[in-house]
Amino acid sequence: MFKRITVALSAAALALTAACGGDSGSSDKLVIGVSPAPHGEILTYVKDELAEEAGLELEIKEFSDYVQPNIALNDGQLDANYFQHKPYLEDFSSEKGLKLSWVGNVHLEPLGAYSKKIKALDELASGATVAIPNDATNGARTLQLLADNGLITLKDGAGTAATERDITGNPQNLKFTALEAPQLPRSLEDVDAAVINGNYALEGGLTPAEDALVLEKADGNPYANGLVVKAGDESDAKIKKLLELLRSEKARKFINDKYKGSVLPAS
Repeated sequence: MFKRITVALSAAALALTAACGGDSGSSDKLVIGVSPAPHGEILTYVKDELAEEAGLELEIKEFSDYVQPNIALNDGQLDANYFQHKPYLEDFSSEKGLKLSWVGNVHLEPLGAYSKKIKALDELASGATVAIPNDATNGARTLQLLADNGLITLKDGAGTAATERDITGNPQNLKFTALEAPQLPRSLEDVDAAVINGNYALEGGLTPAEDALVLEKADGNPYANGLVVKAGDESDAKIKKLLELLRSEKARKFINDKYKGSVLPAS
């Protein structure tokens, strides 16, 4: 009798585990590291509106800088992150010895120049101070934006590796102050202009499509933000499903409707 009761209880326990999902219920959960805006907002839309029907459970962890999301992913604290573009990922991974892999593009945040002192870039006085991001890839991106708008000229072929040493012409004798990207919106009180990443412009209360003096062009832009995983996880079915949701027509519509040109779905 005791044996039969034990077997019955064990069977009941297994049935309850199966009914509640057990380990299989948590196997579809993904922990994703993001910057709060727009990445966190886009991913929250996917979580609230699309993930459940697709069989995914998403946990979103927000980070306020560009360093910790990659460290946390490499250390296994995250399943993926979504906050960066591919040139930054490659530069950071090489510098830190991380084994991280790009999965796919999601959106573009056009880099922009902003000012509280002038209304157009051609109003910058000789010797004006311009704050720029201090990481290598966004620094190069900034110099290219300034070159595209006639403020400086760069050595041929400088591309995404451009530094201040590649400046061959600076007719306004602009002075550059390199700051950590999150500090750039706050620097507007102290400098003549600042070149700010789209996510930090949004977090700083700026509307890139309206407030920027100039914005990057979207066509052929190599700086789309996307989904990143540890090397070897690129083919994971849950990761593929998440990328599919982030690039879905519904997510693209959300991006276009919410950001009105300040954030663009990647092509």
